[in-house]
Amino acid sequence: MTDSTLLPELIARTAARSPEAIALTHGAQSINYAQLYDTVDACAGGLLGLGLQRGERVAIYLEKRFETVIASFAAPAAGCVFVPLNPLLKAEQVAYILRDCNVRALITSGDRLPLLAPILDSCHDLRHVVLTGARPEAPPDAAPGGPPARLSWDELLAAPPAAGHRVIDTDMAAILYTSGSTGKPKGVVLSHRNMVAGAKSVAGYLQNDPDDTLLAALPLSFDAGFSQLTTAFHSGARVVLLNYLLPRDVLKALANESVTGLTAVPPLYIQLAQLDWPAGIGEHLRYFANTGGRMPRETLAALRARLPRSSPFLMYGLTEAFRSTYLPPAEVDRRPDSIGKAIPNAEILVLREDGSPCAPNEPGELVHRGALVGMGYWNDPEKTAERYKPLPVNAPGREAGLVLPEIAVFSGDTVRMDEEGFLYFIGRRDEMMKTSGYRVSPTEVEEILYATKLVGECVAFGVDHPALGQAIQVIATPPPGAALDTAALLAECRQRMPAYMVPAHIDARDGPLPRNPNGKIDRKTLATEWVERQNAA
Repeated sequence: MTDSTLLPELIARTAARSPEAIALTHGAQSINYAQLYDTVDACAGGLLGLGLQRGERVAIYLEKRFETVIASFAAPAAGCVFVPLNPLLKAEQVAYILRDCNVRALITSGDRLPLLAPILDSCHDLRHVVLTGARPEAPPDAAPGGPPARLSWDELLAAPPAAGHRVIDTDMAAILYTSGSTGKPKGVVLSHRNMVAGAKSVAGYLQNDPDDTLLAALPLSFDAGFSQLTTAFHSGARVVLLNYLLPRDVLKALANESVTGLTAVPPLYIQLAQLDWPAGIGEHLRYFANTGGRMPRETLAALRARLPRSSPFLMYGLTEAFRSTYLPPAEVDRRPDSIGKAIPNAEILVLREDGSPCAPNEPGELVHRGALVGMGYWNDPEKTAERYKPLPVNAPGREAGLVLPEIAVFSGDTVRMDEEGFLYFIGRRDEMMKTSGYRVSPTEVEEILYATKLVGECVAFGVDHPALGQAIQVIATPPPGAALDTAALLAECRQRMPAYMVPAHIDARDGPLPRNPNGKIDRKTLATEWVERQNAA
């Protein structure tokens, strides 16, 4: 079989080569590559049987389980586009995504359906809801303009086989939603080429092979989380799906499943480093990889002391370009603060505002070019133009005779590159908060706070936190004619927000809040004043 070019071919190629090899483990159950391939094919036929057209969106709102993985590969196998939703999202956030990218079919569980029932009628393009774990309690046929039809997962798989719509590697495969610095989440559109190139690149430098067992501890709605599937399937490795409640559950899985590769975010590693580890994990854990923020030196040192035979990979990634850099393990002792160099088949540039390359150690914007550069933000030309820009003619790799523009991702992150080409993260240019490995928009937090009607004005910002990376701090004024009830406000936040988005603290302040020259609440000044008060206390 020829090399994979479309996302589902990662499974097909390994199934043809090693059909009996275990592909997925969830709890006490496992399925091999032949079974996975057959079920993906059946699911794709079921989606086509629903009348889905080429490029239509299929959303998946499930915890990690076999059906989540199958649907993620079946949608692109049918010629559609999969939209993975973080299972921590609340109903209104799910509704926003379903409406934003015109989702046609939703795959969720019978347990989750009651949570979504109040919002489904507002999702104007939704025609089908597929339920795992329970038979639907509604007529199977949807009337135009009425509620979406419901059918069971088994009914979906029982549809007659059907050939998928024709697609090529530059067609859409997925839309991954990530928070922006302002407003609602943005849908990053990734092609088959983006995701397959990412799988090959990451599996290459991690040296994944059929003997590997990778632990899927991150949400599959994360680019790094889904990468555990693509790199494993490209390599013929096994993936263990884990929905953990406590960090100790991760350690148990590492031990019980003889995991060879773990990718996680700094807050989880900080917690893991503080626990007692079962004996023997270091005998089989070949590597541990960090993404989603800088790992504290103390945490890295503690992990390396526990895992002297495991290779540490420090990585940096952009959802807009899937993966970007890694630091080879041999360099960790020499430069533990570095985010490394470009991954294979990518080039990372450090550019000035005029587009010219920075000198060694001169701060500039990190710019990613190559096969992993995504297709922009779904239906958002303004934000797409901010991040996805043509490379200037004088950029490395661009000769003056090339007429067609090349689009690269301008990250918004400030970095420097040393004389040997190693990169160092300096800071973000926008106001995004990074907490527990999640990117959180301050304005999205503020919008939810305003929706409670329990505040007059409010502002959210991130502050350094030893375990979370950043904690979310809110300053709020009381609503007109009332006092600020922070306990009630936090209770409302827990009802309306995923746990990672709930503010760590809410400070009361008399209004109005200070404004910047544009008339907007001055978040930067408020954040600076808050930090200075904490340092002086």
